[in-house]
Amino acid sequence: MKFAALTPVAALVLATGVAAGQPADRAAAFAAAYPEIDRAFTDYARDAHVPGMAWGVVVDGRLVHQGTFGVQSTETQAPVTADTVFRIASMTKSFTAAAILALRDDGKLALDDPAERYVPELASLRYPTSDAPRITIRHLLSHATGFPEDNPWGDQQLALSDEAMSALMRQGIPFSNPPGQAYEYSNYGFAILGRIVTQASGMPYRDYVRARLLQPLGLSATTLDAPAVPAARVAHGYRWEDERWKEEPPLPDGAFGAMGGMLTSLRDLSTYVAWLMDAWPARDGDDTGPLRRSSRREMQQVWRGSPASVRRLADGALQLTAGGYGYGLRVAQSCDFGHVVAHSGGLPGYGSQMRWLPEYGVGLVAMGSLTYTNWGPRFDAALAALARTGALVPRRPQPSEALTRMRADVTRLVQQWDDALADRIAANNLYLDLAKDRRRREIDALREKHGSCRADGPFLVENALRGEWVMPCDRGAL
Repeated sequence: MKFAALTPVAALVLATGVAAGQPADRAAAFAAAYPEIDRAFTDYARDAHVPGMAWGVVVDGRLVHQGTFGVQSTETQAPVTADTVFRIASMTKSFTAAAILALRDDGKLALDDPAERYVPELASLRYPTSDAPRITIRHLLSHATGFPEDNPWGDQQLALSDEAMSALMRQGIPFSNPPGQAYEYSNYGFAILGRIVTQASGMPYRDYVRARLLQPLGLSATTLDAPAVPAARVAHGYRWEDERWKEEPPLPDGAFGAMGGMLTSLRDLSTYVAWLMDAWPARDGDDTGPLRRSSRREMQQVWRGSPASVRRLADGALQLTAGGYGYGLRVAQSCDFGHVVAHSGGLPGYGSQMRWLPEYGVGLVAMGSLTYTNWGPRFDAALAALARTGALVPRRPQPSEALTRMRADVTRLVQQWDDALADRIAANNLYLDLAKDRRRREIDALREKHGSCRADGPFLVENALRGEWVMPCDRGAL
């Protein structure tokens, strides 16, 4: 407990904390931002020659706003809808990570198991140094295998058969670092995770993902089987070249599908993002899956850091971002938001992104049918527009009974000092830091200066055991 005199008020601080309440209906509160968000996306579509795109805002578990632009096919001119199916490329990686964690939760594997236990072809890898550790599943999940970055080589391996992938692994894989030493994005590594899912589950990767994740979540439009999507719902992929659109040949799904073979719709992707966001905050209550909340939160924590970066935004402002990679998801902190989870996806003919703020319960999703459709600046603009409504505030953590009880006790102590109460609630170092008689005199002086103080001020909770509150007084506040 520390006391700090402020002008014109005094502050009694047990611990610092920042929290805020939220409007009861944030979807309505955010509505003022939707026209600005739509303009940002449609202006980009026109400027960048994106044939078709779909985007949405997810708030508190619901798709509260959606937008579409353009056509599914330049030949048929069928319009894009919320049910149009796009390839989402590397956003598939989060589905793969969720499948691995489901197998871990079921006791079928451990994250620190050597990968070669499930993929024997890796046993003959030639490591870069004699002291290098063997590659583990955790290394694969967090891009810490030491394999070199392989974009866009990985895209072209989607059609590989299992036999061809096995032969490729037996040929050896180059290392740019020893495993566990540094972050380097590896599509190859996530393709290997797909093989581990197959071996640990006893069924093909796509079947396990469908049975364990897609069907329980009701993601009926989400699939790794592109030919199964009705032709009338498929967004064809294009590149803009020679002042016209040229259709990209669709890439088939094969042994590398676990790294980037998924297709989905705006509705399904919004449901999936809402499910991942629903892991926050930690709480009591039903936790029925298909992946428990703690495992979903585990996916959304940094497990392999990357250097902080600075970039200039469209308005000229500088933005500092730090973070790294979780399990199949990127995790960052920026100057504006303390916890940002995201992943993008790009293949010839497609570009997609999902980004959300776990502490706020707000997310964005978008998919486009132009090669490597670039969503980053559009998402930045959308979050800025949502912030300007005043409704983009973090969820309020719930105080524990202990914190609520301590607030009441300390408040009574400030209103009228009592030695027995002070002795009961004091930590064992409190009087060592400042003797009890000095603390009593300090509080008496505050009460004399500010008059009678009440217990009905704001209670700002940072977490279950940390918070601060305001006591309005006759003269100012504590």
